[in-house]
Amino acid sequence: MLQIRHSEERGAANHGWLNSHHSFSFGSYHDPKHMGFGPLLVINEDRVTPGQGFGTHGHRDMEIISYVLDGALEHKDSMGTGSVLHYGDVQRMSAGTGVRHSEFNHSQTDGLHFLQIWIQPSVTGIAPSYEEKHFAPETKQGKLRLIASSDGRQGSVLIHQNAAIYASIMKEGDALEHALDQGRTAYVHLIRGSLVVNGTPLKAGDALKLTQEAKVTLDHAEDAEVLLFDLPY
Repeated sequence: MLQIRHSEERGAANHGWLNSHHSFSFGSYHDPKHMGFGPLLVINEDRVTPGQGFGTHGHRDMEIISYVLDGALEHKDSMGTGSVLHYGDVQRMSAGTGVRHSEFNHSQTDGLHFLQIWIQPSVTGIAPSYEEKHFAPETKQGKLRLIASSDGRQGSVLIHQNAAIYASIMKEGDALEHALDQGRTAYVHLIRGSLVVNGTPLKAGDALKLTQEAKVTLDHAEDAEVLLFDLPY
């Protein structure tokens, strides 16, 4: 079964310094038809103006993943971690028993564009932890590059959930396929360009929910960058 989530139907929040689009219910945006997909609870596409950002705030029992698309994301947290992330960088923070952090646009002149992803963990009450890794564009070109997994395999960041996240950059003529084990679902979020997923055309910002499907096929790409989530049902 396939269900498309059109980009223009996402929740929108424009605070001046922050322009955000919510794939699922978040903050003041509430839609009972879009409360998450399995353990995937949040995909926010955030654009932050120069020098602005999210002040220090707290989380607990959540896997928080940042996927930087453009600009420089500055991160500081109560674990003592501080870094600036750029395109190709993936950040994972396991909030566990509780962590406080801030996220800012490091640049005073250029905008910041990134995806903020929240996944509900399969365990609670663990010690907070942090990890970041760089995935160069060429490692994602024409292939599905594992960027997050439950065991950190293939150099991916480790998340505390039986889920996997793949990233790909696809040009015209590229075609990919991902098999889904029984009892698994998939969520495909198109970041840029255009793509056809299981026969369904997607444009930038669109997503497709796949349930009771044996595989995910991605083809007819045009300058596409995409995330594929392999999730428990």
